[in-house]
Amino acid sequence: MANEWYVLIEEDSWINERADGVALELHRWMLVGTHCIGGDWAEAVAAAEDAALRYIPRGLARRARPGDEPAREAFLAQDGSWVVLVRQRHRECHFRVSTARLVHARVEKEAPKRSLKEKFRGALEGPPPLVEPWTPPGKREQA
Repeated sequence: MANEWYVLIEEDSWINERADGVALELHRWMLVGTHCIGGDWAEAVAAAEDAALRYIPRGLARRARPGDEPAREAFLAQDGSWVVLVRQRHRECHFRVSTARLVHARVEKEAPKRSLKEKFRGALEGPPPLVEPWTPPGKREQA
């Protein structure tokens, strides 16, 4: 894990909501793909460029016919990520491709199930105290 490079693909997804008679189009970037490339940064950069030139967003892929080739504009940002605009039949999708190195990973760990006695005690005593919010290292000693 010390030197694994990944290609990350994020799509600009949206949902349409109605509030008080007004139609709202809410956008957010959503991570849709993490692809492990290996230990070489140059390979990850080449794979990111290939993804920017070949990846088809889900919104267009669902409606594509065999032989369709969408219009594509790929922009290389200063930080090395690709921002791509893909158009096909009055539909438009945006996605972003970037490279990243996996630095930290942790597996999920669940607390053990509470016994019936602990459940009753919790009902009588109230909920447990909340987890402390994160604070910067310099501020921890001051509190």
